[in-house]
Amino acid sequence: MLNDDVNEKLTLEVVPEVASTHRFQWEEVQDCHVIMYPEGMVKLGDSSAEILKLCDGKNDVGTIIKLLNQQYPDAQVDNDVIKFLEVAHENGWVKYK
Repeated sequence: MLNDDVNEKLTLEVVPEVASTHRFQWEEVQDCHVIMYPEGMVKLGDSSAEILKLCDGKNDVGTIIKLLNQQYPDAQVDNDVIKFLEVAHENGWVKYK
């Protein structure tokens, strides 16, 4: 389910949240976090799951980056967060507020 709204741009002020048609959860059988949606499921790596945990409709992108940089001070997560959120938005997993 690709996002048809290509005009939405990702900035540090954007507040991402998991799309209402999708559910982010830990899946015991898969032993990983997943995004569930009517047509299927996407398994997430640890980094992607850490980003999505912060996509609560309250944190803006700048705050997400700041929190992850504090949690993982030796990793420069800025570009990874931006790239993941762009892909997640294109696939309809997250919406921008």
